[in-house]
Amino acid sequence: MASLRSFCFADDDLKSMFVGTVMRKIKSRTWKKQRYFRLQEDCMTIWYKSKKAGNTHSTFSVGDVEAVREGHQSEVLLSIADEFPPDRCFTLVFRGRRGNLDLVAESAGEAQSWIKGIRKLIDNLENMGQREKLDQWICDWFKKADKNRDGQMNFKEVQDLLKMMNVDMNEHHALRLFTTADKSQSGTLEDDEFVLFYKMLTQREDVLRVFQEYSGDGQKLTLQDLKDFLREEQLREDGVQQYALKLTERYEPSDTARMLQVMTFDGFLMYLTSPEGSIFNPTMVELYQDMTQPLCHYFISSSHNTYLLEDQIRGHSSVEGYIRALKRGCRCVEVDCWDGPNEEPIVYHGHTFTSKIFFKDVVTVLGNYAFKASQYPVILSIENHCSVEQQKVMAQHLTQILGDKLLKTPLHGKFPIGLPSPEDLKGKILLKGKKIGGLEDSMNGVVDDSLMGEVSDEEETAEFNDDHHRNDSIRHRVKKSKQSLSKELSDCVVYCKSVHFSSFKHSQIHSKFYEISSFTESKARKHIREAGAEFVLHNARQLSRVYPSGLRTDSSNFNPQDMWNAGCQIVALNFQTAGVEMDLNDGLFCQNGHCGYVLKPAFMRNIDERFDPENPQNGGYKPLSLSIQVISGQQLPKVNIKEGSIIDPLVRVEIHGVPLDQAKQETRYIDNNGFNPVWYDTLQFTIHVPELALVRFVVEDYDKTSKNDFVGQFTLPFTCIQPGYRHIHLLSKDGTSIPPSSLFVHVRITKLT
Repeated sequence: MASLRSFCFADDDLKSMFVGTVMRKIKSRTWKKQRYFRLQEDCMTIWYKSKKAGNTHSTFSVGDVEAVREGHQSEVLLSIADEFPPDRCFTLVFRGRRGNLDLVAESAGEAQSWIKGIRKLIDNLENMGQREKLDQWICDWFKKADKNRDGQMNFKEVQDLLKMMNVDMNEHHALRLFTTADKSQSGTLEDDEFVLFYKMLTQREDVLRVFQEYSGDGQKLTLQDLKDFLREEQLREDGVQQYALKLTERYEPSDTARMLQVMTFDGFLMYLTSPEGSIFNPTMVELYQDMTQPLCHYFISSSHNTYLLEDQIRGHSSVEGYIRALKRGCRCVEVDCWDGPNEEPIVYHGHTFTSKIFFKDVVTVLGNYAFKASQYPVILSIENHCSVEQQKVMAQHLTQILGDKLLKTPLHGKFPIGLPSPEDLKGKILLKGKKIGGLEDSMNGVVDDSLMGEVSDEEETAEFNDDHHRNDSIRHRVKKSKQSLSKELSDCVVYCKSVHFSSFKHSQIHSKFYEISSFTESKARKHIREAGAEFVLHNARQLSRVYPSGLRTDSSNFNPQDMWNAGCQIVALNFQTAGVEMDLNDGLFCQNGHCGYVLKPAFMRNIDERFDPENPQNGGYKPLSLSIQVISGQQLPKVNIKEGSIIDPLVRVEIHGVPLDQAKQETRYIDNNGFNPVWYDTLQFTIHVPELALVRFVVEDYDKTSKNDFVGQFTLPFTCIQPGYRHIHLLSKDGTSIPPSSLFVHVRITKLT
């Protein structure tokens, strides 16, 4: 870590952060308290305390900070904009679901030092290699365990540290390692000695076994040895010689070995823990798909009730919901619009106690954040409950705030014969909502005024009631709210006109390509069960949106896989709710440059094919066999904060796909070892429709008396799996990385004869 420290001490911004600064921490218009902030010696931790609170202080890691926003870029700072100028204000945005930290510095210069300084530290962290990240992780643990802060650790402190690190170790074995590492024979371990102790502790016998199998002398892999390994285990076929040389150049730490074009065990381990040794094929992390097909040929990352940060009844509405979703690559966001005070439309979950935000603030955030994570189009799905007067205000805000980003006319001014592609629509925001007449009429300038009173908002309210009545067994006709639509708002809708769905037959005869229907999850499931192949064909021609049932007041999610199996493009989930459903969404969209669009398989785009997700074997598909040997785990995080508790980990592999492919299997659990558990358990699966399958690896802490605790997970598309010996870098419940926690596996995919 010396290089990081020397970089920190040489940089002016970071030097001033070491000295420390008094800033105001802002929680609301009325809560503004002074705090003293300082960067710690490790260049990784920020410490702060109240001027009055005596010894109490708090810390957070720079690694937890996702971004720094300058100026009034949060609701809290906007609320005090009249009091403090933007050049003194900034917001620290944390990973996962932790709230923001809004700060006001005493001067613009001090604010800039912190803004630039934290950004430099974040960049530095992101550019660290696996080895440096591991060293950093070791240093963090050393500091936590060195209670008396003397830079040395006696055996008792080391034993406490092992428990903190999830290791239950035999005292005799630990003492033997401690004595070996104590080169100075001082009875304590210092920096380098502790690193040596840690290396002995984490000897990767599992990787050594593979290394020695391919090494002629057990000491190194010659270029030929490495080529044999890459061909036989990693199933590398093309350019193996060049690839082996590239890996040696990139991962071999020894200059001598690199010169001799050989790889030592250290280099081999670094390769296996790198992105190239990951289970996720690095070429598919990049943008690799054809982006020139019609919009309806893609799955689109989509959010439901995007303004909510919590539940649907009393939750907090916030523009932060939009920022978080857009930064995660979401490409379809939702707004529920209602009449607000002073002719300003507001956004909230109608007829509930959720807080309210202004529509214009949502549009401003959309303008600022729509294209930060991806250049491909964003669909703004409007649930419109406003009067004609306030709809005109909405249209005005959309037009004035978004300017050229808002698509208001068909591309190239010509009447289209089909939906444009994501490529055609780069940098554009599309409005999804009701429209007076058709696209043809508005292009010819013909709009029948008599249509204006007939636009009803039948979508969510009606289907919410459907759910309620089915559950309460009350049968009476749902009254639909008739409502007028303003021409100005109608004109903002081009390729996504919301229409009521009657039947697949009706759609096939009457539907226009630019029309889109919304389905509640229960309606969508019913259609999949009764007419799966028709649903797939419908979705090859036009867009469909599926959203959670109105009964999900806790903002829980349905399984999106069922809807993707039928080719539904806009499967809207509550992004604010962690769980398996969001893991699947993140898993599907983590490919293709994280751009929020994934091309559907060819058999779902072709209207001449007849794919039925309920009976895929009718299509003559060739099933594949997936074999996963779960070898070991590394540095799994503790789930139980109780002193001395160690996890009993097991690994479950889940296949999510068409009903025929749904499966899960798990390893046995390992007693008391979250540090380096070893399984060597093999799990077998048959995959009938690989193009739709997602594979989810879950680590749990086994408990025989109650539900297992979640430890970590990783989900990826089956088509993105790299075969061979691979590491899986685990993610937390929130979908954020938890280095250096990983699994080591061996994967084989073969054709079933």
